[in-house]
Amino acid sequence: MFLPLLQAAGATSSQTLMSVVPFIAIIAIFYFFIIRPQNKKQKETQKMIDALKKGDKVVTIGGIHGVVSSTKEKTVILKVDENVKIEVNRAAIAGVENPAPAKSDKKAEESKESPKEEAADSTKAE
Repeated sequence: MFLPLLQAAGATSSQTLMSVVPFIAIIAIFYFFIIRPQNKKQKETQKMIDALKKGDKVVTIGGIHGVVSSTKEKTVILKVDENVKIEVNRAAIAGVENPAPAKSDKKAEESKESPKEEAADSTKAE
């Protein structure tokens, strides 16, 4: 007598669970393929903007190439030509053309130079 009621209750809960699983999977896919990479890129861009300093070559969103002449809290003054300076929002900076080389890059450059120096020394010795 109670057996059919228990089976019916179990069937509806498993059907509900099976209808919710695809939505959870879709949300997980959106998070890992869309939301997470976008947040990561946004953090990298903000770090790049915060690290702007005098002398950096930058490109704005509008395509203007210039050298950072000075920085303010929310704006950057770019030297575009000999006597031309413009002030743009920090958010308008799309990228830095010549980021400072990392320590590992400097070591790689030094290691490239040392074989040349050794070769030059060996030719002098002969």
